Amino acid sequence: MALCEAAEGPVFGKYPRVGLPRRDQARGAPEGLLQGPGAASAGLLFSVDAWHHPLSGRKLTGSDGPSAAREPGRRGTCGSACGGRDHEGARVGGTAKHRAVVAACVLGMLAVPAAGTAHADPGDRGGRDGGEGASGASGPSLEDVQKQIDRLHDRAEAAAEAYNGAEERAKGQAKAVKSLKEKASALRVKQRQYKNTAGALARAQYRSGGMPDEARLILRESPEAFMRDAFIMRKGQRAAMGVITTLARSEFKLEKYADEAAAKLKALEANRKRKASAKKKVERELERAEQLESRLAKDELKRLRQLEDEAAWARQSKWLKSGVLDDISGKASKAGKRAIAYATNQIGKDYEWGAEGPRTFDCSGLTLRAWQAAGEEIPRTSQEQWKQLPRVPLREMRPGDLIIYKRDASHVGMYVGGGEMVHAPRTGRQITVAGAGSLLIKGVVRPDK
Repeated sequence: MALCEAAEGPVFGKYPRVGLPRRDQARGAPEGLLQGPGAASAGLLFSVDAWHHPLSGRKLTGSDGPSAAREPGRRGTCGSACGGRDHEGARVGGTAKHRAVVAACVLGMLAVPAAGTAHADPGDRGGRDGGEGASGASGPSLEDVQKQIDRLHDRAEAAAEAYNGAEERAKGQAKAVKSLKEKASALRVKQRQYKNTAGALARAQYRSGGMPDEARLILRESPEAFMRDAFIMRKGQRAAMGVITTLARSEFKLEKYADEAAAKLKALEANRKRKASAKKKVERELERAEQLESRLAKDELKRLRQLEDEAAWARQSKWLKSGVLDDISGKASKAGKRAIAYATNQIGKDYEWGAEGPRTFDCSGLTLRAWQAAGEEIPRTSQEQWKQLPRVPLREMRPGDLIIYKRDASHVGMYVGGGEMVHAPRTGRQITVAGAGSLLIKGVVRPDK
């Protein structure tokens, strides 16, 4: 099993990496062996052009390819029916009928194109022509089922991230409303105090109002004392009235802001409910698709998983062959290393939309907690991470940076070096290390720039 090591980071060799070609294999070097889809369970290693048995070194071709790696008791994609051994090790005969099945399987392999994904051209309908499922009954092919499931997962993840964003904005606005109301209340207390002071001054003036200024001037010890007292009194009156006017204006503004914030909060709450309703609809569709998957036979389920692995491996290989890693040589910062350590310690935990740990995570919940552990606060959702965090060119990417995926920025993973990233994939999957190019890359952001 190949080992994956991040630049100055942890080693992930104990975790199976299905379909992640190494950098030297991106050049198509025939001697480079890499672990392909399903090889972890079958013990087969294969290069870009050929497959080899890890012990004997014998070159395997045809039906011994990566499809055969899905089940140790099978030869090629035909299983024990084509002549081989079943799970208990018993020999299964190679009769004429079995040879006919072999021929049919080979023709079927030649006829089946590469598996499509949720990001494939909708007009490109890969898979079996004629619309028969793997069970032989009329219905969608496995490739079509896989495409449908991928599309629904993409929609569910996008809806979940949008819901999370609406929820965070609503929480932030609620805090702002509370803060504004508290400030308005404090100003009202001060306003009452100043009003009391102004009232006392007014009453004092009223009590002396029956005596003309000439009489008060005569009764004072000196004209200078009278002028000083009169100046101080009038200055205090003007100051008190000025404070009251200022406080009244401030209170009016604060109440206006509070009303506006409350109205915005109401709109955000309504938006959050709409997002939640839309997500429930997508989840219902996703449940129907997964029910369809659950009705597939065991070998069909294995083939379905293999289609997913092969598609991810193909995208990663294409990404590596572009030479992108030639320009990526950055080293992780101290904070980046801490973020990577946190994220990789969560490997194997379940994905759950809206979760921020510690038992389950969604994609942005994982990156949020990882960078919080590194001492950095970042936005909650992948869309907001893309909008608010500093962006860096792909060639300047370094371990710890966040890779934003999909056109709508609905997925995020953390680059760990060596052309790989750690992420929480989707519902029904666990946090894992995958190829950085196995999904459509939108861009890269750096939390500690």
